[in-house]
Amino acid sequence: MTTALITGTTAGIGAAFASRLAADGHSLVLVARDEKRLRDQAADLHDRHGVEVEVLRADLSEEAGIAAVEARLEDRTHPVDLLVNNAGFGHRGRYLEVPLTDELRMLRLHCEAVLRLTSAACGTMRDRGRGGVINVASIAAFFPRGTYGASKAWVVQFTQGAAKDLASSGVRLMALCPGFVRTEFHARAGIKPDSVPSWMWLDADKLVASALKDLSRGKSLSIPDPRYKTMTGLAKLVPRAAVSAVSSRVGRNYARR
Repeated sequence: MTTALITGTTAGIGAAFASRLAADGHSLVLVARDEKRLRDQAADLHDRHGVEVEVLRADLSEEAGIAAVEARLEDRTHPVDLLVNNAGFGHRGRYLEVPLTDELRMLRLHCEAVLRLTSAACGTMRDRGRGGVINVASIAAFFPRGTYGASKAWVVQFTQGAAKDLASSGVRLMALCPGFVRTEFHARAGIKPDSVPSWMWLDADKLVASALKDLSRGKSLSIPDPRYKTMTGLAKLVPRAAVSAVSSRVGRNYARR
Protein backbone atom coordinates (compact mmCIF):
# COMPACT_ATOMS: atom_id res chain seq x y z
CA MET A 1 0.00 0.00 0.00
CA THR A 2 1.35 3.43 -0.94
CA THR A 3 1.45 6.46 1.34
CA ALA A 4 0.64 10.07 0.49
CA LEU A 5 1.61 13.08 2.60
CA ILE A 6 -0.55 16.17 2.14
CA THR A 7 0.04 19.60 3.65
CA GLY A 8 -2.76 22.06 4.36
CA THR A 9 -5.12 19.13 4.41
CA THR A 10 -8.05 20.10 6.64
CA ALA A 11 -9.96 22.17 4.07
CA GLY A 12 -10.31 22.97 0.39
CA ILE A 13 -7.98 21.42 -2.16
CA GLY A 14 -5.98 19.62 0.53
CA ALA A 15 -9.12 17.97 1.92
CA ALA A 16 -10.20 16.99 -1.60
CA PHE A 17 -6.81 15.34 -2.20
CA ALA A 18 -7.10 13.48 1.11
CA SER A 19 -10.60 12.18 0.32
CA ARG A 20 -9.71 11.06 -3.18
CA LEU A 21 -6.45 9.37 -2.20
CA ALA A 22 -8.08 7.62 0.76
CA ALA A 23 -10.87 6.38 -1.52
CA ASP A 24 -8.18 5.02 -3.85
CA GLY A 25 -6.68 3.04 -0.96
CA HIS A 26 -3.63 5.13 -0.08
CA SER A 27 -2.41 5.43 3.49
CA LEU A 28 -2.18 9.08 4.48
CA VAL A 29 -0.05 11.49 6.45
CA LEU A 30 -2.08 14.63 7.09
CA VAL A 31 -0.24 17.87 7.88
CA ALA A 32 -1.85 21.09 9.13
CA ARG A 33 -1.73 23.54 12.04
CA ASP A 34 -4.97 22.59 13.84
CA GLU A 35 -4.47 19.25 15.62
CA LYS A 36 -8.13 18.78 16.55
CA ARG A 37 -9.28 19.23 12.97
CA LEU A 38 -6.50 16.91 11.82
CA ARG A 39 -7.60 14.16 14.20
CA ASP A 40 -11.26 14.59 13.29
CA GLN A 41 -10.37 14.38 9.60
CA ALA A 42 -8.16 11.33 10.17
CA ALA A 43 -10.89 9.48 12.06
CA ASP A 44 -13.44 10.25 9.36
CA LEU A 45 -11.20 9.07 6.52
CA HIS A 46 -10.23 5.92 8.40
CA ASP A 47 -13.87 5.09 9.16
CA ARG A 48 -15.07 5.74 5.61
CA HIS A 49 -12.24 4.13 3.67
CA GLY A 50 -10.45 1.78 6.06
CA VAL A 51 -7.01 3.26 5.40
CA GLU A 52 -4.24 4.06 7.85
CA VAL A 53 -4.08 7.78 8.62
CA GLU A 54 -1.26 9.52 10.47
CA VAL A 55 -1.48 13.12 11.67
CA LEU A 56 1.38 15.59 11.95
CA ARG A 57 0.66 19.02 13.37
CA ALA A 58 3.05 21.55 11.84
CA ASP A 59 3.11 25.22 10.91
CA LEU A 60 5.12 25.35 7.69
CA SER A 61 5.77 29.05 8.02
CA GLU A 62 8.03 28.22 10.98
CA GLU A 63 11.37 26.40 11.09
CA ALA A 64 10.20 23.74 13.55
CA GLY A 65 7.22 22.86 11.37
CA ILE A 66 9.27 22.53 8.18
CA ALA A 67 11.89 20.43 9.98
CA ALA A 68 9.27 18.06 11.41
CA VAL A 69 7.77 17.33 8.00
CA GLU A 70 11.23 17.02 6.43
CA ALA A 71 12.06 14.34 9.00
CA ARG A 72 8.89 12.42 8.19
CA LEU A 73 9.61 12.53 4.46
CA GLU A 74 13.16 11.27 5.05
CA ASP A 75 11.95 8.28 7.09
CA ARG A 76 12.99 5.33 4.93
CA THR A 77 11.29 2.75 7.15
CA HIS A 78 7.88 4.30 6.41
CA PRO A 79 8.40 5.87 2.98
CA VAL A 80 6.13 8.46 1.40
CA ASP A 81 5.22 7.70 -2.22
CA LEU A 82 3.34 10.92 -3.03
CA LEU A 83 3.86 14.40 -1.60
CA VAL A 84 1.23 17.08 -2.12
CA ASN A 85 2.56 20.51 -1.11
CA ASN A 86 -0.73 22.34 -0.76
CA ALA A 87 -0.40 24.61 2.31
CA GLY A 88 -0.60 28.29 1.49
CA PHE A 89 -2.26 31.65 2.09
CA GLY A 90 -2.60 35.01 0.40
CA HIS A 91 -2.85 38.73 1.14
CA ARG A 92 -5.55 40.95 -0.27
CA GLY A 93 -3.51 44.13 -0.02
CA ARG A 94 -1.26 45.53 -2.70
CA TYR A 95 2.50 45.65 -2.46
CA LEU A 96 3.61 47.91 0.45
CA GLU A 97 0.10 47.69 1.95
CA VAL A 98 0.96 44.36 3.60
CA PRO A 99 3.46 44.27 6.50
CA LEU A 100 6.84 42.94 5.40
CA THR A 101 6.76 40.30 8.15
CA ASP A 102 3.58 38.86 6.62
CA GLU A 103 5.10 38.88 3.14
CA LEU A 104 8.18 37.02 4.41
CA ARG A 105 6.00 34.48 6.20
CA MET A 106 4.14 33.81 2.96
CA LEU A 107 7.37 33.45 0.98
CA ARG A 108 8.72 31.00 3.54
CA LEU A 109 5.60 28.87 3.24
CA HIS A 110 5.27 29.05 -0.56
CA CYS A 111 8.97 28.85 -1.45
CA GLU A 112 11.28 27.67 1.32
CA ALA A 113 8.90 25.01 2.64
CA VAL A 114 8.12 23.76 -0.87
CA LEU A 115 11.83 23.57 -1.73
CA ARG A 116 12.81 21.77 1.45
CA LEU A 117 9.93 19.31 1.52
CA THR A 118 10.26 18.52 -2.18
CA SER A 119 13.98 17.93 -1.70
CA ALA A 120 13.43 15.68 1.32
CA ALA A 121 10.82 13.63 -0.52
CA CYS A 122 12.70 13.38 -3.81
CA GLY A 123 15.89 12.20 -2.13
CA THR A 124 14.26 9.04 -0.79
CA MET A 125 12.02 8.61 -3.85
CA ARG A 126 14.98 8.72 -6.22
CA ASP A 127 16.75 6.03 -4.20
CA ARG A 128 13.66 3.80 -4.51
CA GLY A 129 13.26 4.65 -8.18
CA ARG A 130 9.66 5.82 -7.88
CA GLY A 131 7.43 8.51 -6.39
CA GLY A 132 5.56 11.70 -7.15
CA VAL A 133 5.33 15.30 -5.97
CA ILE A 134 2.49 17.72 -6.67
CA ASN A 135 3.29 21.33 -5.77
CA VAL A 136 0.10 23.36 -5.70
CA ALA A 137 0.81 26.71 -7.33
CA SER A 138 -1.85 28.97 -8.84
CA ILE A 139 -3.12 30.51 -12.03
CA ALA A 140 -1.82 33.73 -10.45
CA ALA A 141 1.69 32.54 -11.39
CA PHE A 142 1.03 33.70 -14.97
CA PHE A 143 -0.17 37.21 -14.14
CA PRO A 144 2.14 39.95 -12.79
CA ARG A 145 0.75 41.18 -9.52
CA GLY A 146 2.28 41.18 -6.06
CA THR A 147 4.29 38.69 -4.08
CA TYR A 148 1.56 36.02 -4.06
CA GLY A 149 1.73 35.60 -7.83
CA ALA A 150 5.51 35.91 -7.75
CA SER A 151 5.81 33.14 -5.17
CA LYS A 152 3.56 30.88 -7.22
CA ALA A 153 5.55 31.64 -10.36
CA TRP A 154 8.61 30.44 -8.43
CA VAL A 155 6.79 27.20 -7.54
CA VAL A 156 6.00 26.57 -11.22
CA GLN A 157 9.55 27.28 -12.42
CA PHE A 158 11.17 25.29 -9.62
CA THR A 159 8.90 22.29 -10.11
CA GLN A 160 9.30 22.12 -13.86
CA GLY A 161 13.06 22.49 -13.57
CA ALA A 162 13.27 19.75 -10.95
CA ALA A 163 11.02 17.51 -13.07
CA LYS A 164 13.44 17.87 -15.96
CA ASP A 165 16.47 17.12 -13.78
CA LEU A 166 14.83 13.97 -12.36
CA ALA A 167 13.20 12.83 -15.60
CA SER A 168 15.07 9.51 -15.71
CA SER A 169 14.85 8.76 -11.98
CA GLY A 170 11.31 7.39 -11.77
CA VAL A 171 10.22 10.44 -9.75
CA ARG A 172 7.50 12.63 -11.23
CA LEU A 173 7.05 16.27 -10.27
CA MET A 174 4.16 18.49 -11.30
CA ALA A 175 3.05 22.04 -10.58
CA LEU A 176 -0.73 22.30 -10.21
CA CYS A 177 -2.19 25.69 -11.16
CA PRO A 178 -5.87 25.94 -10.25
CA GLY A 179 -8.01 29.03 -10.48
CA PHE A 180 -10.75 30.07 -8.08
CA VAL A 181 -11.92 27.25 -5.80
CA ARG A 182 -14.48 27.80 -3.03
CA THR A 183 -12.57 27.15 0.21
CA GLU A 184 -11.70 28.76 3.54
CA PHE A 185 -8.84 30.52 1.77
CA HIS A 186 -11.22 33.32 0.81
CA ALA A 187 -12.39 34.06 4.33
CA ARG A 188 -8.84 34.09 5.71
CA ALA A 189 -7.76 36.54 3.01
CA GLY A 190 -10.80 38.78 3.51
CA ILE A 191 -12.18 37.98 0.05
CA LYS A 192 -15.89 38.05 -0.81
CA PRO A 193 -16.83 35.10 -3.07
CA ASP A 194 -19.60 37.08 -4.78
CA SER A 195 -16.98 39.48 -6.15
CA VAL A 196 -15.80 36.75 -8.53
CA PRO A 197 -17.87 35.82 -11.64
CA SER A 198 -19.65 32.50 -11.19
CA TRP A 199 -18.08 30.98 -14.32
CA MET A 200 -14.61 31.26 -12.77
CA TRP A 201 -15.29 28.91 -9.86
CA LEU A 202 -13.93 25.35 -9.94
CA ASP A 203 -15.01 22.20 -8.12
CA ALA A 204 -12.26 20.91 -5.80
CA ASP A 205 -13.01 17.22 -6.37
CA LYS A 206 -12.95 17.55 -10.15
CA LEU A 207 -9.76 19.60 -9.92
CA VAL A 208 -8.04 16.85 -7.90
CA ALA A 209 -9.18 14.13 -10.29
CA SER A 210 -7.78 16.08 -13.22
CA ALA A 211 -4.51 16.76 -11.40
CA LEU A 212 -3.93 13.10 -10.54
CA LYS A 213 -4.63 12.13 -14.13
CA ASP A 214 -2.11 14.71 -15.37
CA LEU A 215 0.50 13.41 -12.92
CA SER A 216 -0.03 9.84 -14.14
CA ARG A 217 0.52 11.08 -17.70
CA GLY A 218 3.88 12.55 -16.73
CA LYS A 219 2.94 16.20 -17.08
CA SER A 220 5.08 18.73 -15.20
CA LEU A 221 2.37 21.44 -15.36
CA SER A 222 -1.34 20.98 -14.79
CA ILE A 223 -3.93 23.70 -15.46
CA PRO A 224 -7.03 21.62 -14.81
CA ASP A 225 -9.75 23.47 -16.65
CA PRO A 226 -10.22 24.67 -20.26
CA ARG A 227 -11.27 28.13 -19.09
CA TYR A 228 -8.02 28.74 -17.27
CA LYS A 229 -5.94 27.12 -20.00
CA THR A 230 -7.42 29.67 -22.38
CA MET A 231 -6.68 32.53 -19.98
CA THR A 232 -3.03 31.55 -19.57
CA GLY A 233 -2.68 31.08 -23.32
CA LEU A 234 -4.05 34.55 -23.99
CA ALA A 235 -1.74 35.99 -21.34
CA LYS A 236 1.21 34.95 -23.50
CA LEU A 237 -0.21 36.66 -26.59
CA VAL A 238 -1.63 40.00 -25.45
CA PRO A 239 0.58 43.02 -24.62
CA ARG A 240 2.18 42.98 -21.18
CA ALA A 241 0.46 46.23 -20.19
CA ALA A 242 -2.96 44.73 -20.87
CA VAL A 243 -2.13 41.62 -18.86
CA SER A 244 -1.01 43.81 -15.96
CA ALA A 245 -4.25 45.80 -16.06
CA VAL A 246 -6.42 42.68 -16.03
CA SER A 247 -4.37 40.97 -13.32
CA SER A 248 -4.58 44.08 -11.16
CA ARG A 249 -8.38 43.98 -11.26
CA VAL A 250 -8.65 40.24 -10.72
CA GLY A 251 -5.85 40.18 -8.18
CA ARG A 252 -7.73 42.33 -5.69
CA ASN A 253 -10.05 39.41 -5.10
CA TYR A 254 -7.93 36.49 -6.18
CA ALA A 255 -7.96 33.28 -4.16
CA ARG A 256 -6.61 29.86 -4.92
CA ARG A 257 -8.08 27.43 -2.39
